[in-house]
This record gives sequence, structure tokens and C-alpha cells, in this order.
Amino acid sequence: MNAPQTSPDGLWFGKDLSQPEPIPQAGMDRVVALMKNGRLHRYGETGGGEPEPSLLEQEYAAYVGTKYCVAMSSCGATMFVALKTLGVQPGDRVLTSTFTLAPVPGAIAHAGAEPVLVETTANYTTDLDDLKIKVATSGAKVFLISHMRGHITDMQAVRDICDAHGVSVVEDCAHTMGASWDGRFTGTWGKIGCFSTQTYKHINSGEGGLLVTDDEDVCAQAILFSGSYMLYSQHGSAPSPAVFERWRYKTPNFSMRMSNQAAAMLRPQLADMPRRTQVWNSLYGKLAHVLSGIPNLMVPPRDPRESYVASSIQFTLSLETPAILKFLAACDSRGLHIKWFGRDEPQGFTSNYTHWHYMREAQALPRSLKLMQGLCDMRIALSMTDADCETIGQIVRVAMTESSK
Repeated sequence: MNAPQTSPDGLWFGKDLSQPEPIPQAGMDRVVALMKNGRLHRYGETGGGEPEPSLLEQEYAAYVGTKYCVAMSSCGATMFVALKTLGVQPGDRVLTSTFTLAPVPGAIAHAGAEPVLVETTANYTTDLDDLKIKVATSGAKVFLISHMRGHITDMQAVRDICDAHGVSVVEDCAHTMGASWDGRFTGTWGKIGCFSTQTYKHINSGEGGLLVTDDEDVCAQAILFSGSYMLYSQHGSAPSPAVFERWRYKTPNFSMRMSNQAAAMLRPQLADMPRRTQVWNSLYGKLAHVLSGIPNLMVPPRDPRESYVASSIQFTLSLETPAILKFLAACDSRGLHIKWFGRDEPQGFTSNYTHWHYMREAQALPRSLKLMQGLCDMRIALSMTDADCETIGQIVRVAMTESSK
């Protein structure tokens, strides 16, 4: 937490928006118990009961309503494994979202494939017209769609477009745990859903990922890829031994399984998701309200079919780069730190597609480039109050005035 300060006009925020809530006591107690008995590995050779990741998988599959879940070491690992289970090979092309973060094209690169970027609309969702063109012309057999920062595209339309060309959909749901489109959870619209349990997401194990699917062959491969050795029978959320028999001799072990400690931390947090969702969405609504009407700033409207879990808020500035830099500096000087996707160089967690020089194919994405040039991003901390939202609105309004001088 920053030390209390003030600015010449008396406006000061200063809260660390990345500060998570404490791990629930039940999770801490279970982790301590694991440390005391020393059974920290994700599998037990003899005895030891059912491993925590297996219990978490059963609970998370029930939560989203899928047949299977595989707990892994990160969301990036789940996306890489998802691509491998669908047969993506080195040199293949994989469609993906332009508005996303580096682990998404990184998972494609990890599989040896090449990203083909799909344009993003001014509302931060997939440009369906561009998707139609690239599904038909790219030769890609997988679309790894990113519900970036919790903004959900019309998933029925995405499925219709992809199904017509035999393209499998993998959903990056790092920012949409608990969210849904038209009453159906994200992660269940595609063949595979990939979720994050990183500290800055909806539930917190430091790092971790959850892969969900209804496909038994995808699940069996994912379990083997994740590092089950021949202990896959310890997965409660898993297909029959006959399915594993099809894959166990030809699926490499990538050692990407979630640890016992991480799963133990997560299980009590999953039960707390309804409360967290209510708090985040209430704060998001207040922030969207106080930011509305500020000149040269747009918070996109949300589609009524979208049920989001808003752990962050985004807005677009219709300013030139020098004015945006002045705006950000004015916010910084008042203890409000806002990320900007239009920087020439990546900073912290924030980057855009122009920074990913490992992509071999040059791609023209004029609509996305224009969007990134004005796109700002701010986390929403569960500890925030209504008064904090009002202060943020005042700071942003004053900073916007200063940026025009």
C-alpha cells in the first residue's frame, strides 16, 4: 500500500488495485496440514487419500457443468495442452484474438504453431466479419478466442461461423470465471475452456489453470500431457481406463500438473465466487457511472446477454498519444495507476500484438491498432468502496482536463 500522500488539488487515491483478499482460513489450514504430513506432490504412490487437485477438478467440473476438468500449473499451460489435444502441429496456423495478453500467442508458439490474429471491435470483442473471412481463408483448424478482460463475444455466432468450417473453438477464460453468455458459462461454448487461478484473477493460488471439456479423448490426453505418469486413476474427473489405453503410449508427459498446495488453497475460494461476483460487479457499475460523460472517454456498453464478473474496467480515450501520456501522468501524480495498451514497448503485464516479434507473418490489423492506441485498463480491487469509485472519477475527470492543456 502506498504511503498516504496528497496532490496540489487534494485529490489522492493511492490504493494498490492488485492487492488480493487473504486466502480463506480453511484453505490455509489445509495447506498447513499438507506441509505437516509432507505429501506435497500431486499424486500419491501408496495411500494418502484423494489428492487435492482431483477434488478440485470434480468440484470445478460440477461448478461449470462439464464432464471433465484437469487442474494444471497455469492457464498458459492449459491453452498449450488444449492445442496439443486437438492435434495442432508445428507449422500449423491457429486463429486467435488480437486483444489479448502474451500467454495466449505464447501458447500457440509453444505448440510450434503460428498465430493468425482476428480483429477486435471498439467494444473489445471479436470482429465477427473478420472472423468469417479468416476462418474461410487461413487454413486454421482451431480458434483460440480470448475473452479479454472479461468482454464476451456473441458465442453462438462464433460457434456458427467456426462449425461451418470445421474449426474447433478453445476459450481463454482467464478473465471470465463465473461469467456466461446467454445463460451458458464461458468455457463450455467451445470444445475446451481454459481458466486461470493466478493471483490477479478470480480465485488465487499464485499461479494455476483449469481445463474443462466434455470430450473424453481431450480429457485423457490433457491428463497425460499434464504429468499423470500412469497414475491417471487418481483423477476423479476423468474418462474410463479404455480411453486412456488409446493415448497412454503416445502422449508425452509435460509435467504441468497443479500442486496439492495450490488446489487446497482454491477449493474454499470457489464457494465464495457468488459474493466476489456481486462485489466486483457492483464496483464496476459505479465506476462505469462515474466515468460516463467525461469528454474524450468511452466505456463500451455491455450486451444484455453477457453476464460478466468484472475484476477490471476498460475505457477508450479519443486522444492523440502526447495527450494520453499527459493524462496517465496526471493520474499517476494522484496515486491512480492506469495501464495503457498503446505504448510503443510492453510494460509490466501489458503488451499488444505489435510487441510479439516472434510472429513470423506480418499482419495488417488497422481496426485493432486504432483501438489499442486509446485503450486503458484498470483493475478493480475487492477492497474498494463507493467513495473510492467517486475519487477515481474525480481524478480521471481532472486528468482529462489537464491532458488538453
